[in-house]
Amino acid sequence: MGKDKRSVLIIYTGGTIGMIKDPGSGSYKPYSFQGLLREVPELSRFGFNLSSIEFETPIDSSAVTPDTWIKLAGIIYDNYEKHDGFVILHGTDTMAYTASALSFMLEGLSKPVILTGSQLPINMLRTDGRENLISSIEIAAAKINRRAAVPEVCIYFEFRLCRGNRTIKRSAEHFNAFESPNLPSLAEAGITINYNERIIRRSRSGKKLKINTSVDTNIVIFKIFPGMNRSAVEAVINIPGLKAVVLETYGSGNAPLESWFISLITESVKRGLVVVNITQCISGNVVMERYNTGIGLLKAGVISGSDLTTEAAVTKLMILFGKYGDRRRVIKNFQKDLAGELTLSSLK
Repeated sequence: MGKDKRSVLIIYTGGTIGMIKDPGSGSYKPYSFQGLLREVPELSRFGFNLSSIEFETPIDSSAVTPDTWIKLAGIIYDNYEKHDGFVILHGTDTMAYTASALSFMLEGLSKPVILTGSQLPINMLRTDGRENLISSIEIAAAKINRRAAVPEVCIYFEFRLCRGNRTIKRSAEHFNAFESPNLPSLAEAGITINYNERIIRRSRSGKKLKINTSVDTNIVIFKIFPGMNRSAVEAVINIPGLKAVVLETYGSGNAPLESWFISLITESVKRGLVVVNITQCISGNVVMERYNTGIGLLKAGVISGSDLTTEAAVTKLMILFGKYGDRRRVIKNFQKDLAGELTLSSLK
């Protein structure tokens, strides 16, 4: 291969982008990766070395598990020195979870890992998959001053590149399916691709890639709602082996002040449960000192999740518990910005 010829590895997991519509039944069925590439002949015009690894059995993103993240991290690690960047074709439903998890698993990353997919199968006339795939590959291979343009785990969708652990899925039917509510886009694609270099993260020079592949799934999400039942809360916080609860609260971190609820949270923290407070709102951050309803949680020992997304909070806890096991070390590292997932200035 030519000395300056860039190389991109495409990892095909499945998802809508890898489906075709059956003309008989009208349902979607998996397509081969080579079939997908035939639908996008423009890729040959890049002049890049494009390699591919495809899952033996393509999976719908609703079937993604932590084992999928471990498999992807391992593929990237094993092929890291051979390629300039990586593109992961993935279903949209759990893409933000996978992107968040990989951002914590790939420690010292200095090359792009771009997740993309589509809302319509690649063989449909109006598919969004073609542009998403083409631009993702271009970004994965892009260099600025001989360095990777975006050495992060990202999601590219509908002309926008977003940090993976800051991204949420916002729509099941629109092409602009993803949003990064608390951080601007890392790049926007128009006539040219414009990179927001001010916020793009870069690992320290010379730092080698390490992967964290121990994952502890003893985590739950509990969403606060009016009229929540005491027995339901008790059932959740008393799950055998539970390590942490991601508590989705109102506004800037508020929850009811009923004595039974605060007592249950206080008792669960005292016996070693990690309880993290994140907001149900699409944007904004948790500031528990703002109102009495938040102060009650703070006094109970609840930890602020700042402006973390639910996806980032859950995967960060899974990977930190897998890596350290020890509750104190998990809490200490959870409150650090490990991969650009939170804004430290808003951490309270």
